[in-house]
Amino acid sequence: GLGLANVAAGLFGGIAGCGMIGQTVGNVRYGGRGRLSTLVAGVFLLVVMVPLRPWVAQVPVAALVAIMVMVSISTFSWGSLRDLARHPKVSGVVMLATVAVTVATHDLSAGVAVGVLLSGVFFAFKVMRMMRVDVAYDAGTDTRVYTVSGQVFFASAEMFADRFDLRDTAARVRIDLTHAHLWDVTAVAALDDVVAKMRSHGMVVELVGLNAASAVLVDRHAPLVMGV
Repeated sequence: GLGLANVAAGLFGGIAGCGMIGQTVGNVRYGGRGRLSTLVAGVFLLVVMVPLRPWVAQVPVAALVAIMVMVSISTFSWGSLRDLARHPKVSGVVMLATVAVTVATHDLSAGVAVGVLLSGVFFAFKVMRMMRVDVAYDAGTDTRVYTVSGQVFFASAEMFADRFDLRDTAARVRIDLTHAHLWDVTAVAALDDVVAKMRSHGMVVELVGLNAASAVLVDRHAPLVMGV
């Protein structure tokens, strides 16, 4: 609905905006939480801008600037500044970066883009640190068992590969992926490289526990990995 309204505003020579910031916050703050409040706000704005346009056009721009300043002050969550000390530092960095880019560029979309990008990067590094590889040895069968847990993707693929001893003296190697998930081609390439190097040193490598989604990726991009 907001997108269609912005298109319609452009057709009439208006400037597209975001009604969710000012009017929605105002509605919620003053108790208007139902559909009727949204309808009344929209109809009132339409009446002001169309039938009453000649009178509205005489309002000084300075007065409109003052109104926008008050709208900015009222819609800003001042409590978020106090919460910076309690919330995780990463969340604070994302919020401050979003505000800084928005103020510097005068473009809300640029600030949101930077915030989303930083959130994605920080989330990737957080998930990367949760990936681990536990190593055990079965002397009866001379088998080294690597149990992988967590998410293996572009950010954790290098760390995943470094956990394997490519010059192990064991005759057999079992890589247990029951509690792991391969997300992308980079993860599959890392696994393929580890398996290929181990087999080049004469070890028999076995993969177990691949879930369906991971198996599809492996079959598509590294089919030789599944062989023994």
